[in-house]
Amino acid sequence: MSFLWPNFLWLLPGLALLPAGYVLLLRRRSKAALRYSSLHAVRAAAAGRAWRRHLPPALFLLACAGLLVAAARPVARVTLPWARSSVMLAIDVSLSMRVADVKPSRIAAAQEAAKSFLRELPRNVEVGLVTFAGSSQVTQRATLDREALVAAIDGFQMQMGTAVGDAIVVCLAELFPDQGIELGEMTFGRTQRARSLDAKDKPPPKEITPVPPGSYDSAAIILLSDGRRTTGMDTLEAAKMAADRGVRIYVVGLGTVNGDVAVPDGMAIYMQLDEPTLREVARMTGGEYHHAGTAESLHNVYRNLGSRMQVQTRETELTGLVTLLSALIATAAAVLSVLWFGRIA
Repeated sequence: MSFLWPNFLWLLPGLALLPAGYVLLLRRRSKAALRYSSLHAVRAAAAGRAWRRHLPPALFLLACAGLLVAAARPVARVTLPWARSSVMLAIDVSLSMRVADVKPSRIAAAQEAAKSFLRELPRNVEVGLVTFAGSSQVTQRATLDREALVAAIDGFQMQMGTAVGDAIVVCLAELFPDQGIELGEMTFGRTQRARSLDAKDKPPPKEITPVPPGSYDSAAIILLSDGRRTTGMDTLEAAKMAADRGVRIYVVGLGTVNGDVAVPDGMAIYMQLDEPTLREVARMTGGEYHHAGTAESLHNVYRNLGSRMQVQTRETELTGLVTLLSALIATAAAVLSVLWFGRIA
């Protein structure tokens, strides 16, 4: 636990004055009790309820301590229901995904793992599907229709090339349709093309104010790739776009890190998993990186991601909760004092 305004905690030692004042008050009452003709009878009458005498003041002291802690604005990591409403799956469909080092093949294992992820994910979370190779395209817009997503996963078409950065940009364009994110214009710039006379100019991309990485609670991207970027936008530039918008990217690296598979000479370099870049994508955006070298490990990664996205652990301010508990304790102290002694004291 940490505190946003920790200086208020310096007031806690001052609470020691309250017990000291309470003891002085008890001594004054003890002197007054000596006026009774039979002090033994008074003590015998009070012996059965001595603890009641001290409970309300103790509760009041505890409530005061709680209010001082609340004034310091405590913050703790708390597990809460997952707040995101959309998840974009970006899956590599380059020709290297046909390799069978992950049985029965990388692409088949990726398809089964993606379907398992859909089964684990809460039904109220929309899922979109982006595939990428030499180019990136939206295979299925974000939807709650799991059957449509499964059909899109089963219909993957393999292509040449690997444009990891393009896939991230396409996912962002789907998540933020009002920001005018255009992959073509980012890659080639605005070009003059033939158009009809009544065609309207597209508005320029919307300027955004960068937010802390991982702070956007309405969406996340899960990216799966088995190689390295061979074309398209720079991967880390695209990751920075996601980080500036607070979108986390969970990266899954599939296959061998060293490219040790049966491929023609000169092709092994393109089969190597670019782990440093993929790890950096996850780090920049506040996400996570997972390596899956087998179909079973890939299935476990997706299953764990699906389970984790049902809840999330995040820094949460507990001021309201601590204040409420302190108020309830103070109220209990007052009620008990009135019930037992007929006054608040």
